Amino acid sequence: MLTEQQLIELREHLERAHNPVFYYDNDADGLCSFLLFRRALGRGKGVAIRSYPDLNESYAQRAEEFGADYVFILDKPVLSKAFVDVLARLHIPIVWIDHHDVPGQDFNKEYDKFFIYNPTRNSGKDKSAEPVTYLTHRLLGRVEDTWLAVMGCIADHYLPDFASVFAKQYPELWGSGIKKPFDAYYATEIGKIAQALNFGLKDSITNVVRLQQHLVQCQQPNDVLAEHPGNQTFRAKYSELRKRYDTLLQQAHAVLKDNLLFFSYAGETSMSADLSNELCYRHPEMYVAVAYINGAITNISLRGRDVKHILEKILPEFVQSSGGGHTDACGARIRTEDLNRFKEALEKAV
Repeated sequence: MLTEQQLIELREHLERAHNPVFYYDNDADGLCSFLLFRRALGRGKGVAIRSYPDLNESYAQRAEEFGADYVFILDKPVLSKAFVDVLARLHIPIVWIDHHDVPGQDFNKEYDKFFIYNPTRNSGKDKSAEPVTYLTHRLLGRVEDTWLAVMGCIADHYLPDFASVFAKQYPELWGSGIKKPFDAYYATEIGKIAQALNFGLKDSITNVVRLQQHLVQCQQPNDVLAEHPGNQTFRAKYSELRKRYDTLLQQAHAVLKDNLLFFSYAGETSMSADLSNELCYRHPEMYVAVAYINGAITNISLRGRDVKHILEKILPEFVQSSGGGHTDACGARIRTEDLNRFKEALEKAV
């Protein structure tokens, strides 16, 4: 958890930020974190980050275009030095709120307006790794936005202590017997809405901006998918991608083998993280690898006990590769020509 002093500092940054830009990772945790800030402050622009693995220089121009006086980065574990250098030249303060245990990236040593708030860097009882949505909700404390905070947390495989508050507010969206994060994500109505947000973020940038605007106006969770002119494109995209997702999920179940489920696919839209999460939930005893082939590059989502350690052992065998993440949930980026060899190495390792 962030310390009390860190929370005080963050509130001071928010008070000074008259025209902030919030860069957020392109998932429900990142989106909901931005929405919590936007709804609480009543100001600020949101920019979904789609570059991988880092927040690269191309995004820096958005801060200049919006006339930002502050930049907040939410739930993005790796930043490029070039991105930070551009904002430093513009003298725009950068506040980086994250929960990934990624070494280095200490840009605050080079730029005196760079501030890091990451509980994995704390020590003792304050060292932790709660999702950014959780940290943001604890910072802002708006009970009326608890439903957004719950969606961000359960989508990031975390069951927050304030879930009980949500359950009392919306018992029909929660149910009973929810003991694990993915029980909430895959077996409740609020979980279905959270899944819809992840699908909505796969749409065009223009439609993601429309989605942001719609969500800022929502008063309750049922407003998200209710028929409304402001969310028409979102509902259409969700319906389209849901059908595609269900087909891929069915195909993935057909390749179960021993203790590893290795599934690869191609297409216009990456759904690897979504597929690997649900496959892991449905088959908790197995290791799961879902590979999205996108031309010469393949992105792989990995799930399973201590799978990050396994990835770290085999990844050095592959040139021009990268990877990282959490202990039991991580990702890799390799050349497509190495995919079969990667599969063999992973099979041997697990």
